Amino acid sequence: MEGNKHAGDKKEKLADQIMQNPQVLAALQERLDSVSQTPSSYIETLPKAVKRRINALKQLQEKCAHIEAKFYEEVHELERKYAALYYPLFEKRRVVVTGEEEPTDAECEWHSGGEEDDKDKLSEDVKKKMNISDAPNTEDPKGIPDFWLTIFRNVDMINISLQEYDEPILKHLQDVKVKFSEPGQPMSFTLEFLFEPNEFFTNTVLTKTYKMKSEPDSTDPFSFEGPEIVDCDGCTIDWKKGKNVTVKTIKKKQKHKGRGTVRTITKQVPNESFFNFFSPIKVSGDGEELDEEMENSLAADFELGHFFRERIVPRAVLYFTGEAIEDEDSFEEGEEGEEEEMEGEEECEEDEDEPNADKKEAVQPAECKQQ
Repeated sequence: MEGNKHAGDKKEKLADQIMQNPQVLAALQERLDSVSQTPSSYIETLPKAVKRRINALKQLQEKCAHIEAKFYEEVHELERKYAALYYPLFEKRRVVVTGEEEPTDAECEWHSGGEEDDKDKLSEDVKKKMNISDAPNTEDPKGIPDFWLTIFRNVDMINISLQEYDEPILKHLQDVKVKFSEPGQPMSFTLEFLFEPNEFFTNTVLTKTYKMKSEPDSTDPFSFEGPEIVDCDGCTIDWKKGKNVTVKTIKKKQKHKGRGTVRTITKQVPNESFFNFFSPIKVSGDGEELDEEMENSLAADFELGHFFRERIVPRAVLYFTGEAIEDEDSFEEGEEGEEEEMEGEEECEEDEDEPNADKKEAVQPAECKQQ
């Protein structure tokens, strides 16, 4: 016991000597200074009275989140109101695409500007002299062939799931519509895919409904950033016999354990297809967690539904011609160009500073500090 006490005293004396050493203290202080202080650690150092006031601000912030939720609910109402104004325009688009109605000469006038207009003007002059008319004749195709199929091919987000055997079916697609939930109903929107009679299925309309939530989470109200898709419902496709592209039939050999005889059985297994879009993964209501692959699949589904609603349906002709895609690509290239330009400026600054070793290190531009 006496030996242990002596050893303990010796350790305490040694610790006191170390802590009184200026060099050791400086090293410890430097170590503490090098540890970046997090916002939460700073909050912990504040007096209780200040923390109390911060809690009051959080209450205000939560009330702001609920007001924001109401704002988005009214935006949804406004979208429904304007959907009624868009309807006759989209219906006109449908009848032109399907060939049910031929647009007038006045409706077909479009001036894009630049060289194309000059070429068109020259072409018109030649046609007038040769008495050639642009009016449709019996040999012309009806409407705009493969309108929606071409759009699906052009949009990478859809094309990735598009299979060769899907294309003959999508040639029968006549229109895609967005319908918003009625007043008083939970927030949602439905995509409607209208098909002409075909040899693949008996449905004339395939639907996909996306359910939305526009209210802060009671457990994490500050994460609210507007309405989010929380679930979706597809529909049953009534495939005609032998036409279901979402499954494929495989042959499998089975050997009898006792007799050793072999038999061949046929079995249906899932097959990759765009039409799996109408059989989405269901979000479990009992709190069961999805695995990572299912979560990624569901997130991609929600993103595609949102893209149909916000971009493809309202701007279909621009995705058909590719102009909408070119605009998106140009925007991305512009961002990359700016990055390259900034990098070049940084290199110039570094080159100028290199010969002057005595000068202080140049302050790094704000752009360089971004990750």
